[in-house]
Amino acid sequence: MVPIYGAVLLSISLAISFIGRDYLIFAYNCFLKPFISKPKGSTGGQQDALEAFYKGQAAIYDSTRSTLLRGRDEMLALAAAQLRLKNEREGFRKRVWVDIGGGTGWNIERLNSHLSVPENFSAVYLVDFSPSLCAVARERFEKLGWKNVHVVCTDARTFRLGEADEDAKADWITMSYSLSMIPNYYSVVDSLSNLLSPAGIISVADFYVQSAANYSSRNYSGGVLGRHVNWFSRQFWRIWFEFDRVNLEEGRRDYLEYTFGTVLAVNERNVILGGIPYYVWIGCPKTALHNTHSLAKLDATITNSPYLSPVNHEENRSKALEKVNETTSRQLRSKGFEAAVLNLSVNLPLPSFFYQNSPHRIYYDELLEKHTQFNNSYIYAFAWEDPRVDQRILKLTNEDVVLAITSGGDNLLSYIIDAAPKRVHAVDMNPAQNHMFELKIASFSAQLPHDDIWKIFAEGKHPQFREILIGKLSPHLSTHAFQFWLDRTNVFTSPSHGGLYETGQSGIALCTVKWIFRVCGIDGHVKKLCSATTLNQQKEIWREKVRPVMLSKLLSSTIIGNEKFLWKALGVPVNQRNLILQDYYKREQEKGNNITSGHSGHAMWEYVINTLDPIVEESLLSNDNYFYLLCLLRKYTKESCPGWLHPDNYKKLTTPGTFNGVRMHTDEIQEVLARLKPGTLTVAVVMDSMDWFDPEGTDARSQIRKLNDSMKIGGRVMLRSAGMEPWYLRVFEQEGYTTKRVGTRNPGTCIDRVNMYASTWVCTKRRDVDVEAPPQGAMERQRSRSVEKLSL
Repeated sequence: MVPIYGAVLLSISLAISFIGRDYLIFAYNCFLKPFISKPKGSTGGQQDALEAFYKGQAAIYDSTRSTLLRGRDEMLALAAAQLRLKNEREGFRKRVWVDIGGGTGWNIERLNSHLSVPENFSAVYLVDFSPSLCAVARERFEKLGWKNVHVVCTDARTFRLGEADEDAKADWITMSYSLSMIPNYYSVVDSLSNLLSPAGIISVADFYVQSAANYSSRNYSGGVLGRHVNWFSRQFWRIWFEFDRVNLEEGRRDYLEYTFGTVLAVNERNVILGGIPYYVWIGCPKTALHNTHSLAKLDATITNSPYLSPVNHEENRSKALEKVNETTSRQLRSKGFEAAVLNLSVNLPLPSFFYQNSPHRIYYDELLEKHTQFNNSYIYAFAWEDPRVDQRILKLTNEDVVLAITSGGDNLLSYIIDAAPKRVHAVDMNPAQNHMFELKIASFSAQLPHDDIWKIFAEGKHPQFREILIGKLSPHLSTHAFQFWLDRTNVFTSPSHGGLYETGQSGIALCTVKWIFRVCGIDGHVKKLCSATTLNQQKEIWREKVRPVMLSKLLSSTIIGNEKFLWKALGVPVNQRNLILQDYYKREQEKGNNITSGHSGHAMWEYVINTLDPIVEESLLSNDNYFYLLCLLRKYTKESCPGWLHPDNYKKLTTPGTFNGVRMHTDEIQEVLARLKPGTLTVAVVMDSMDWFDPEGTDARSQIRKLNDSMKIGGRVMLRSAGMEPWYLRVFEQEGYTTKRVGTRNPGTCIDRVNMYASTWVCTKRRDVDVEAPPQGAMERQRSRSVEKLSL
């Protein structure tokens, strides 16, 4: 028997040395003790249960929870970023922090790495119901010498800040993996809503499980990305955690989100421990904007309407929507305002967009099919239109109200630099394109050092992107954009990833080109092409080394002529391709070739030749044409980059208030136009989007009519087209516009530094047209045939 006992003892000692004494104590208290031991003298109350669970592991609690309790540090960093922004905007003052279920005080000490506890808080209260954990916390803060930290061992429901002032409020409340352990969570959450100051914030990190069926109809939960947990995981984790009195029923998080307004919400998985679902959440009092006057003011900035005070909406919330319709029937209302009033009528929090620190992002329903069709991915990480030519044509001023397609957001930043328009309505139906623009705006609003902005957006790589996103950018992002980028931090941080510009559907094209260069062995020649200092040197490398590969017949037949590649990688839809084909057939017929169908591959190949050859002949990539430099190198250089990345414009873009006029609409252009006050737009830049419409449909006419309704007389629509004379210009003329071609891409010449489109047009509104009127008959053509030469 002795050898057997010896083997057992040896096994135990090896287990201790391999696993660690602390983790064995943790495993015993969590997985064995609840079944083999019952506390003596227990009254069966919550405090006895907590003490029985924690007493044996209080001393090793911190050393065994870092892997299990994920998201705590992120929660603290996110809240610290919110508090720093409050100090910047409201002026510095010391605040009061209450940590509910604070345990050993790890949260409070850890916050000091993000925000100094002694310097930023007049008082910190750690509230916990376990005497053993509170004893560890007291010892911790005695060693640290922090006199402003108070450990209170009491039930969270009965905690008050002070007997002398019963109305005293907390500026910040935290709950770190404590909400799931509180039996009567309704009363605790209610007490916290009374404890939190009207301008305060509350942050929570905890486990959860939830089905999409139970939250998909809500508009106030702060985003659903990654929130759904499959059936098996829901059952497994509920049963697993119930052994330790940890409750994962959905109502806990639901009631939290019902009681407070959502500022940020993050849904994550602890992949190290089998994918345990957890969330990090930042909230505020849901009544922070429950004042319809405030809502109406915000709504006026969205719709470009004058602010008209609604009449006593708060007197009877059940009739709120009816009163809005009755008292403001002649006003245009944004979708966000309508959703907010409906929520007010049943005492729900507002959609999370209303609680964000910046008014840029406008409410949208992320579950609509028109948004989900993009599979949570952007097409472009950059813009594909030349802002230098835009400004030359439009001559924008600070009095302009501009509507433009967001795309990568680069051109909108250029408009702001050049003219600072009074209002910029950025419109894109793809939520991820607006996430991209939000990230760019947030980087300047947060006043990141130029070096960080350069690494993120010029090089597309930054090893500290996750820390910057959480600690600096998060207060300036909507919760939807923040979750989107948090899930993609590896794009910027992973050494094996190609960076920002190898992502999105345009990234497919750039990666394909990179692969072709490598396979064909011309990588080095491409780099020389991008660093050529003269046009002659650039032309020589292009003609002899790069062009024979890029514009080969093989490449044309396998890639350029492939419809799936054209759409998924280059964003060329069928209707736009047809415009290219029509011009090709016309040219062939003028040559005497009777071609009226087919030959799409050759037509696209010829279109690409007419795009690329003139670029190399007229525009130097190394110091001016950053569009194609990016495509070839997948990054910018100091000598060749967009103006918004240039150090000379950094001061202007980081000046507070620079982006106050920006509104991001995640919707169709028609939907946005329908909610703008008539006669307010002065400029609309619709890029090549008109090419996408079906010539046999009515959508183009409908959009043109809405443009007419929302524009001032003399307002201009600027558009680019893959066709020389697109069909919809006649519709513009029938709907109150004159049309003028301001740029033409003739063979061998450049229309701009991109040279991707065959023509550029400006349509000027000359008269009002009834939006509901039937299509007019053919009108006398008013189009100017003059073409202005556009130098690069």
